[in-house]
Amino acid sequence: MARILITSAIPYINGIKHLGNLVGSQLPADLYARYMRARGHEVMFICATDEHGTPAELAAAKAGQPVADYCAAMWQVQSDLAKGFRLSFDHFGRSSSQRNHRLTQHFAGKLAENGLIEEVSEKQVFSVADNRFLPDRYIEGTCPNCGYDRARGDQCENCTKQLDPTDLINPRSAISGSTDLEIRETKHLYLKQRSLRGKIEAWIDSKTDWPILTTSIAKKWLNDGDGLQDRGITRDLHWGVPVKKGDQPWPGMEGKVFYVWFDAPIEYIAATAEWADAHGKDDAAWQRWWRTDKGAEDVRYVQFMGKDNVPFHTLSFPATIMGSGEPWKLVDYIKSFNYLNYDGGQFSTSQGRGVFMDQALSLLPADYWRWWLLSHAPESSDSEFTWENFQVSVNKDLADVLGNFVSRITKFCRAKFGEVVPEGGAPDDQARALITDLENRTRAYEGFMEAMEIRKAATELRGIWAAGNEYLQSAAPWTVHKTDPEAAAAITRLSLNLIRFYAVLSEPFIPDAAANMLAGMNTTDQKWPGDVAEALTALPPGHAFTVPEVLFAKISDDDRDDWASRFSGIRT
Repeated sequence: MARILITSAIPYINGIKHLGNLVGSQLPADLYARYMRARGHEVMFICATDEHGTPAELAAAKAGQPVADYCAAMWQVQSDLAKGFRLSFDHFGRSSSQRNHRLTQHFAGKLAENGLIEEVSEKQVFSVADNRFLPDRYIEGTCPNCGYDRARGDQCENCTKQLDPTDLINPRSAISGSTDLEIRETKHLYLKQRSLRGKIEAWIDSKTDWPILTTSIAKKWLNDGDGLQDRGITRDLHWGVPVKKGDQPWPGMEGKVFYVWFDAPIEYIAATAEWADAHGKDDAAWQRWWRTDKGAEDVRYVQFMGKDNVPFHTLSFPATIMGSGEPWKLVDYIKSFNYLNYDGGQFSTSQGRGVFMDQALSLLPADYWRWWLLSHAPESSDSEFTWENFQVSVNKDLADVLGNFVSRITKFCRAKFGEVVPEGGAPDDQARALITDLENRTRAYEGFMEAMEIRKAATELRGIWAAGNEYLQSAAPWTVHKTDPEAAAAITRLSLNLIRFYAVLSEPFIPDAAANMLAGMNTTDQKWPGDVAEALTALPPGHAFTVPEVLFAKISDDDRDDWASRFSGIRT
């Protein structure tokens, strides 16, 4: 049994996330966590809300709430939506927690002790109209690299190039749109990342199994232009982690907070400590996941994120960990994703384009969305959501293949043998061929899941469902029963066992349907099929079952057209 630590990128607190956000981190992380638990491994799956910085302040002001109250309310909304999509976090934390405050201040103090923090007097953009210094991401303008006219002052969303506000052409305040900007002097703390370049580069080079997308982005940021740069870790804001060295004041930094991208990844650690607190456990319980001197040396740590988050997780957060000089666990594998686009354009929270998590659940249960998103995960390139494709995938994969199989065999059995697994007969050559095929397919499915090749895993799982459907259609127990009831009983018994088998294999993708299949088969046996032939005898003759309700309803053309019209990219 392995110990596997899984984190998905921490979503911003300001608003409900869209399906592109979901499939870019949290959902595939949940798939992997569920699979690893099913295989008997010890899993710690952590996520949280990212609550600090100007986005939270502005959203709270727009909502007419104190920022702390706004964040608490939105944490609950995001937590409830995560449960709605069946995201199986061991803990869903908050970066505003006292645990994160203390850990962030601890890391800053250690970095300072090791000579890796520099106090810099710098000139920063001040908006006269807004009467405040503007954080980098709240200055917009034209990217000097690609010409995108809505680039932010920290990074261009279009070409992902790292920027400083002074790089932008025709800069303006993203708050008010004002171009009445001044450059004023302020002091900030910088993390001397350049001093750690050699260590970071060697560490990245050692990760030969990382996805090409992850490695290419990391090396681009490491080597492009002047290479890895020192980065400011403080901001002139009110909402955030107060700047301290451990628990001591930091002279000259009064009234400042740590930059949200410095404290947010530290919340992965803090959230694990929050989990321990919530379960009445001591510090040893969470340190065994994060401290290599406390038992974490045998932990495999896997992160899931969209490609826009890769630079901070391959450079800045590792710089914090390495620079502390303490034995903290570094990530072993980063699974990164391209973008999911929406019906000919991009999902955009700020522009309100696309289907959001709450809207999705108001239309259909979570499994419909989980299946489509995971089977179309943007792994090697961007992918696109269209209502036509969604309808076809749901109707063919879920309703026609899996749902139809379950319905046909249970109803047939009830009609001919009653609601019990029938006895009699023995597997014939056709059944043995199916078992051999499923053995090979199951091992291939396991390989794809372990390698986090999500689309390939979904394709293999779909093939496993189809193999059972094809067997049932070919074996035709409804015909065989007319002349050889015992042979029909053997076909039916194998097919009913396939339902339990499918439930176990499918649970990481479609957990609610899997639970319904197990309930229908009147079993709690979720043992992973180490041997397929053995697994297909788990439900013995005489075992009672019930005919389940329709697993998946088809999406009609009228519904598809209605949703396409209602969710045309404008969120009101």
